[in-house]
Amino acid sequence: MSGEENERLCVVTGGRGFAARHLVEMLIRYDMFSVRIADLSDSIALEPHEEQGILGEALRSGRAHYVSFDLRHKAQVLQALQGAEVVFHMAAPNSSINNHKLHHSVNVEGTKNVIDACAELKVKRLIYTSSPSVVFDGVHGIINGNEALPYPPKHNDFYSATKAEGEALVIKANGTNGLLTCCIRPSSIFGPGDRLLVPSLVAAARAGKSKFIIGDGNNVYDFTYVANVAHAHICAERALASEVTVAEKAAGQAYFVTNMESIKFWEFVSLILEGLGYQRPRIKIPAFVMMPIAHMVELTYRLLGPYGMKVPQLTPSRVRLLSCSRTFDCSKAKDLLGYMPIVPLEEGIKRTVDSYSHLRAENQLKRVGPSKASVLLGSGRVADTLLWKDKKWTLTAVLILVAIYYIFIVPGYTIITAFSKLLLLMLIFLVIHSFLPEKIFGYTLEKIPASSFHLSDEKSLRLAHSVASSWNTSITVLKSLSKGN
Repeated sequence: MSGEENERLCVVTGGRGFAARHLVEMLIRYDMFSVRIADLSDSIALEPHEEQGILGEALRSGRAHYVSFDLRHKAQVLQALQGAEVVFHMAAPNSSINNHKLHHSVNVEGTKNVIDACAELKVKRLIYTSSPSVVFDGVHGIINGNEALPYPPKHNDFYSATKAEGEALVIKANGTNGLLTCCIRPSSIFGPGDRLLVPSLVAAARAGKSKFIIGDGNNVYDFTYVANVAHAHICAERALASEVTVAEKAAGQAYFVTNMESIKFWEFVSLILEGLGYQRPRIKIPAFVMMPIAHMVELTYRLLGPYGMKVPQLTPSRVRLLSCSRTFDCSKAKDLLGYMPIVPLEEGIKRTVDSYSHLRAENQLKRVGPSKASVLLGSGRVADTLLWKDKKWTLTAVLILVAIYYIFIVPGYTIITAFSKLLLLMLIFLVIHSFLPEKIFGYTLEKIPASSFHLSDEKSLRLAHSVASSWNTSITVLKSLSKGN
């Protein structure tokens, strides 16, 4: 740290994150500050292109250096921010993990520690990386939304809710002990080095899942190329460092940042996939059909997450994000920060696709033999349904599950009430079915023969034994669970 004493110093928290890496390199390239990269890992591990590039050179020359710290410990935050003129607070947990304790500890408590440390150490400027999701309720789409939009009563997930809390704290801290603050809300960041969006799209394509469009496919989005996000942060810092009248207008504000080129969400996804040699999505599935499945996946993760289950891609909050429109007005950032995108959307998509050449379709290893799922499920009606081999049965099963979810689970019925209603629906269906003619609009209607409802004494006995056995097994399992097993 001795080499920094006579230099202007800035700190980038979460400096090894996706957007933060690009900001660090831009700060080094512009030679504005000596850069302190602060993150959770014990040491910095550079990728080959970083080692040979501007970051590796800056670390070797001392123009940049790395410190390990945990936002949740104020003493470590004070040490990491010591001597800084500017702090770019970009640290945040993985947004796909919907864990309130985790997000609150980092996005709220951690941000409090950063604000307190900035005030105590007399840091001049604090730029906080927020999210457009702070104004999104997960239900209503946003078209050309501006900063006048209020925080919703309920957010789409814990990440968005805690980001809103952190943002409010940063805005409120403006002017404390001479500290100037502002918040940047970059919309849907993409670009080289992204470890979430493009890899997940490719994984879905290779698994045969990318053929589906959730919703009607017409929802519009604002995507932001990562270099433009880094540029917006520097514009914010320059605005806060300007003459008093300009700085006072810019400080204490939140700003939406986009590429200023709205595009249909699924068209953007298609351009990425097609650029990498995969087919574009084409089969539309209504969001209300996917929602109960997403709830089941999320519930499964809550139960099995502690035992090593990977974070699922299909969650209720993500289904809402994929099916809603979200576009934002950047006029405020343009007027008060002087922000304008430096990389157009088309060029950003091209650079992104080029950077993922190793994920191209032609580089995919050809599968030899059946998949693991096929081996485990074997053959038969169940396998054909679950593996989409028999699309008729698969769609029928999905519709039945959706009907059960909305008719019995959503209203919150007890098991007995739900079972009674299910029997009533089955009875109504059978009565209507019995009165229907054998042909409707030229289609033959298969009648259920009366023999299907006949239950012999032997079958009745087997069924009774089966029910009794299942009941006894369930009681045994519950007793075991109650003992902590």
